[in-house]
Parts: sequence; C-alpha cells; structure tokens
Amino acid sequence: MNTIGLIFDLDGVIVDTAKFHFLAWKKIAREIGFKLTEEHNEKLKGVSRVDSLHRILDWAGVSVSDEKFNEMAHLKNIDYLTYVDKMNAADILPGVETFICQAKAKGYPIALGSASKNASKILKHVGIYDLFDVLVDGNSVSKAKPDPEVFIRAAQKLALPVENCVVFEDAEAGIQAANTAHMLSIGLGDKYILRNAKYVFPNFTEITLEFIEQQATKK
Repeated sequence: MNTIGLIFDLDGVIVDTAKFHFLAWKKIAREIGFKLTEEHNEKLKGVSRVDSLHRILDWAGVSVSDEKFNEMAHLKNIDYLTYVDKMNAADILPGVETFICQAKAKGYPIALGSASKNASKILKHVGIYDLFDVLVDGNSVSKAKPDPEVFIRAAQKLALPVENCVVFEDAEAGIQAANTAHMLSIGLGDKYILRNAKYVFPNFTEITLEFIEQQATKK
C-alpha cells in the first residue's frame, strides 16, 4: 500500500450535488420568507444539514421550535433525495473517476471525507462505491467542517498519519478543515473562494497524479 492517502470530499468534488442542495434549501427558505442566493449557498458548501439550517435561520432572522427545526431539516432531505434518486454515472464530475482509478492502480489508499449523510447512496447510484477503501460521512462524525474530525477519522481508518494525507475539496470550510488537520489541501473550483488551499484547480481534468505525488512528498 502506498504511504500517501487520498481523501475526497463528495459534493462538488466527485459529483455536483451542490445544485440539488441549493434547490432544496431554496424551497425551505421560501417557506420562511427568505430568498437564498448563490452567495449564501457558497457558505453552505461542506457544511452539515443541521448547521446549514441554523445559518439560513440566522440569515433570515427567524427562530423556530426544535420540533419545527427538525421538520424543516427532514423535509429538506426528502426533497434533496428526489434529485439524488435520479443520479447515475453521467453525474460524476469530469476527470475524477479516471484520477481515482489511476491512483488505485498505483496502490494509493482512497477515502471519502464528506459531511453528507447520503454519501453511500450517492456513490452507489453513480457506480463508484467500490473504488473507496474507507468511507467517513455525516453518519460517523459528530463535528461538521471546518472542524477537521472527518478528515482525521479518515486518516485513522487508512492507518496513516495526517501529514501523509491529501484532501480534495471544493468548499472553504473543507479547505480550512484540511489545513487544520495538517493535510495537503487541494481546492477544486474558484481560486478566490478557495484561496487558503495549497493549490487550486478548476476540475480534475487539470490535475495529474504525478503532480500530487510531487507535492505530497515535499511535506
């Protein structure tokens, strides 16, 4: 087994489920008279369902009972899953499956580190569940990003020290979590939003395994 571990976020890195979250959260926000924008949505990427709802309620200046809060979170997830159930291999983002397959062929251990509680379901829908050696998601951690728990737990499951791990993230909170965990952070997306990442690429078609190997061994 290679001594460098590769940890992938799910939403926005492997599949573009961020758009589904946005549609579902917009529906919830409308019900409390709040217009959720793309700018707001950037702040929800990589954040747990509970924390996302707390943020939306804070932005809206609205307070709800615990019962109503749980109902809103549940309804959001039901709406989100209607989109997830229609996913297939075509929803995998460009270049990422090829990159993971190349890494596995060279013996790199592969982990998922995601806030999503639907990670297993999504990976099975798109047909790449078996590519992952380790799965750490919102069902197995208690602290949401930017807390580094999800990535630290993934490193532990890979039986690797944190400094030997590389994290691929599309969210500001995820980059912060990776940096806090002392892992090499690779951003996927906007260079300004992900400016705290060690390196940023638009997508996996621009990343080579050789580049990651070179940077990982410099640490």
